[in-house]
Parts: sequence; C-alpha cells; structure tokens
Amino acid sequence: MDRVPMTAGGLKTLEEELRHLRDNERPAISKAIGVAREHGDLKENAEYHAAKERQSFIEGRLKELEGIISHAEVIDPASLSGTVIMFGATVMLIDEETDEEITYQIVGSEESDISKGLLPVTSPLAKALIGKTVGVSAEVHTPKGTKFYEIVSVEFK
Repeated sequence: MDRVPMTAGGLKTLEEELRHLRDNERPAISKAIGVAREHGDLKENAEYHAAKERQSFIEGRLKELEGIISHAEVIDPASLSGTVIMFGATVMLIDEETDEEITYQIVGSEESDISKGLLPVTSPLAKALIGKTVGVSAEVHTPKGTKFYEIVSVEFK
C-alpha cells in the first residue's frame, strides 16, 4: 500500500475512531452476541445474525483503519507556503458561472468532508486545482459538465 497523505487533524480523527471501535464497540457487540446466543436456536435468531453482521462490519473497519494509519504520511499545511496550490492548501474559488464564492482545504481522501470544506485530493476539482496559482481559471470536468473556477486566494494554515 502506498503512503496515504493526510493532515494531523485527519490522523487524529481516524485514531479516535479506531480507539472507539476497539474499546467500546467491539466489547459491546461481543456482549450482544452472547445475549443473543442465550435465546436458543441460532439458525432462526435474527438478533444473533444482526449482531454477527455488526461484528463483521466493526472488524472490517478496524482492519481498514489500522492499514490507513500505518501508511499515513502526515503533512502539516502550516509548514508549507507559496502561491501554488498543493496538498494542504486552503483555496478560495469563485464559480465563474454563478459568481458563488467557495473555500476548500485540499486534504487526504480519508479525512474529506465537503460539508466542512475538506476537499479530497483525489477529487476532480482538487486534481484540476493542484499546480495552479491565484488569478488562474481552473477547468473541471464533472458528471454534470465542465465548470470553471477562478482562484482567488491560496493559503497554508
């Protein structure tokens, strides 16, 4: 597996999720499976099957988080500078069609959350922005068609 770029905040969030699953969810589901077993015939025990399914999900997510965390490459945006957009940059854009102003920080895929302005580095918009500078227009090909964004500012914080 390749290195997974992310911010320190993103790594902390993933570590907290891992800790919660390991310390809270895993013991709780084991207890739920035990209780469901006490109800008798396991073949037709919906509680038991639901608990086993939940256990499978938790174990899968634990393995996924452990893999991501072990391959994390933490990049501190505050240690970066310049006017060229790269991982960690906080970018203010203007949608050239609607004149809407939007601000995104380019982050790792595992920590992205568009509702919080955290744009995954693997997204079409981030790929179109990387390497560009202030005042340039970025062309983005989306499922809804081509969009153009003017880059208003680039900050590293």
